Amino acid sequence: MEQVFQNETIKEILAKYRRIWAINHAQSVLGWDMEVNMPKEGILERSVAQGELSVLSQEFLLKPDFVELVEKAKGIEGLNEYERGVVRVLDRSIRISKAFPPEFLREMSEITSQATKAWEEAKKTDDYSKFEPWLDKIIDLAKRAAEYLGYENEPYDALLDLFEEGLRTREVERMFEKLEKELKPLLEKIMEEGKVPREHPLEKEKYEKEQMEKVNLWILERFGFPLGVRSRLDVSAHPFTTEFGIRDVRITTRYEGYDFRRTILSTVHEFGHALYELQQDERFMFSPIAGGVSLGIHESQSRFWENIIGRSREFAELIYPVLKENLPFMANYTPEDVYLYFNIVRPDFIRTEADVVTYNFHILLRFKLERMMLNEGVKAKDLPELWNEEMERLLGIRPKTYAEGILQDIHWAHGTIGYFPTYSIGTLLASQLYYHMKKDIPDFEEKVTKAEFEPIKTWLREKIHRWGSIYPPKELLKKAIGEGLNPDYFIRWVKEKYL
Repeated sequence: MEQVFQNETIKEILAKYRRIWAINHAQSVLGWDMEVNMPKEGILERSVAQGELSVLSQEFLLKPDFVELVEKAKGIEGLNEYERGVVRVLDRSIRISKAFPPEFLREMSEITSQATKAWEEAKKTDDYSKFEPWLDKIIDLAKRAAEYLGYENEPYDALLDLFEEGLRTREVERMFEKLEKELKPLLEKIMEEGKVPREHPLEKEKYEKEQMEKVNLWILERFGFPLGVRSRLDVSAHPFTTEFGIRDVRITTRYEGYDFRRTILSTVHEFGHALYELQQDERFMFSPIAGGVSLGIHESQSRFWENIIGRSREFAELIYPVLKENLPFMANYTPEDVYLYFNIVRPDFIRTEADVVTYNFHILLRFKLERMMLNEGVKAKDLPELWNEEMERLLGIRPKTYAEGILQDIHWAHGTIGYFPTYSIGTLLASQLYYHMKKDIPDFEEKVTKAEFEPIKTWLREKIHRWGSIYPPKELLKKAIGEGLNPDYFIRWVKEKYL
C-alpha cells in the first residue's frame, strides 16, 4: 500500500504523535468501560485516572520539541494534502490545548466524570437536586473555557468551534430562524392531514431483550457491520459510539422492553457513526487525521442511516420478516404498520425519540438555553422552568417530570456545552447528501429493499469517510457535493415524505 506520508518532518511528527494517540486510545477504553461495565463506586478512581491522562496528553502535545516540529512543518512547501491535513489538525489541537491550563483540564475531567454519575442517579430518581450543583460547576467551566479560548462576538462562538470547526453563533441563529419559520406551519399541516399517525399500537407492545437483540444483530449483519472482527454491540443507558482506532469501533444500544423502534433506530443511528470510522483510509492509522472531521459531519452519517434509510418504507419491508419471526405480536401487523409506526409525527418531550419534523425544535431549545447560561448569568436552578416554558412555546407541551425535561440528556453532565447544534447540522445534511447520492444511485430505494447496501456505503466512503480529518468540515462538503450546508434540502425531504 502506497505511503501517504513522504516528508521527513511529517514522519518525525507522526512518530512523536504515537504517544498522544496511545493516551487517547486508553482514555477511549476507560470511557467506554465506564458506560458499559464499570461498577457504580468505581467512579472516583476512574475520574482521577481520566483527569491525569488528560493532563499527560496535553503535556506531550505541548512539548517544545513537538510544537517546534509542527511550526516548522507549517512553513514547508510542497506537502501533499494528507501531510497538510496533519499539520492543520495538530496546529488547531496545539492552539486549543495551549489555551487551557493543566489544572483546568484536570478539574474538567474530574468534575464531568462525577457529574455523569450524578446525572444518572438524578434521572433515575427524577431528583434534579442531585445534579443541580454539578450543573452549576459545569456552566462555570464552560464560561472559563470560552475565555481561555477567546472568541469573535460572544463566548458561545468559542464552544461551537470546539465541536464544529469554523462554526459561529450567527450561522446557527440563521439556520434555526429558517427552520422555525418553515417547520412550524409544516408540522401543523402534517398533523391536520393525518397521513401519518400521532400514535400507533406498536408503541405499547412489549418484548424481551433477547428477541430484539436478534433483530438488531440481523440488521447489522445486513448492513455489513463487522461484529466480532472490528466492532461490538453492547448496552448502555445512553446509546453511543466509541472508536478506539480504525479497526476497533464499538456501538451500544438500549432495551426498554417496549416500543421496539427505539432500540432499532438507536442501533441504526450508531451504525452510521461507526461506519464513518470503519471506512477511514487505513493508511491514516495512528495519525491525527484518522477519525471524523467534526460532530456535525459525524451526525450527518448517523442521521442518514436512521432517517433516510431506517425510516423508509423499503426498510420497513426489509425488516418485517425478522420482526415477525422474533416478535409474536407482529402477526397482527403489516409492513405498512411498521412504516407508519417508525414515522409517527407528534410533539413529544424526549429528543432522542422525537420524530424528524419536531426534532430540530428540541435542538433549538437547548441552543437558546446554552447561550443564556453563557451570556445572561442563568444558573442551574433557573433552567428547569426556562426549559419547560420554551418547550411549551415551540411544541405546545410542558414536561411534568425532570426526567422528561431538563434531565433527559447526558451531554451537559459531560461538559459538552456547544455540542447540540451539531445534531441539527447533521440532520439537515443527511437529507442533502441523500439528494446528491440519488443522482449517482437513482435506484437507491430498490437497493434498500434488496439489502444491497454496498453501493450506498461506497458512495459515503468516497465522498466523506475516506478523507478522515484532512479537510475542515466546510471544505470537505464543497469537495464532496459542491456546496455548503443548505436547510432547503431537509425542508424538501419533509414535504415529500409527509405531504
